[in-house]
Amino acid sequence: MQKARTQARDWAVRALAAGRSLDTGSGWIRFPYYHHVFDDERDGFSRQLSFMADHGDLIGLDDAVAMLAANEPIEGRFFCITFDDGFKNWITNAAPILADHGATVAFFVVTGFIGTSIDQDLEKLLGFYDSGDLLMEFLDWDDCRALAAAGHIVGSHTQGHVHLADLDIAEAEAELKGSKETIEAELGRACDHFCCPFGREGVDYLADRDPDIASRVGYKSFLTTRRGKNGVGASPLSIRRDHLLAGWGDYQLKYFFSG
Repeated sequence: MQKARTQARDWAVRALAAGRSLDTGSGWIRFPYYHHVFDDERDGFSRQLSFMADHGDLIGLDDAVAMLAANEPIEGRFFCITFDDGFKNWITNAAPILADHGATVAFFVVTGFIGTSIDQDLEKLLGFYDSGDLLMEFLDWDDCRALAAAGHIVGSHTQGHVHLADLDIAEAEAELKGSKETIEAELGRACDHFCCPFGREGVDYLADRDPDIASRVGYKSFLTTRRGKNGVGASPLSIRRDHLLAGWGDYQLKYFFSG
């Protein structure tokens, strides 16, 4: 049944993509984001990086945030890639492919998950997977240090992958501040960027509170899961991102990058 639903969605997206095209004008930054690059997704991930490089420039998160913070017209088309959650396959699969393409990205880790393996409780918290027998290992701190040494950003995804909207102000601040301090202590460098778990405004975070908390404790950005491009006037404290799977074809990227 799950396979049939997946195939149906795939054909629907393929049909919808036929009538869409990427914005070939300048003036935007898109933030594609992934959770994993499995072994059977490596070729697809490499192909997607080439697709993005053919349609714009790949830039790092520091540069992307600086462009948005300047609030000036954006000259060009840019893709800034991020990853959520902290899975081991980032360093075994994603990082070597990124190096081959000369790309640096931002990896957002859940500090309380570092060095563990996903089990039923964690799977429920993450909320992404249908299968109860999917075993995934998380990065350890040595992995995080290796990613940072390779030029990638390691940012915060909270301490426990929580719904910030369910927390009071003190609890939300503790999640953002505590994870930031842990990353800085482990990596010996500033943690300037925050990515909200789940990332839906009004459901998973409070737009009139949580980005302000992030700014107050020292973050320069607050990334969400709302799809779309970011142009002049977009706030670094409300960044839109486009979720991708590394195995998707070009037509799926074309569809999701057309809105």
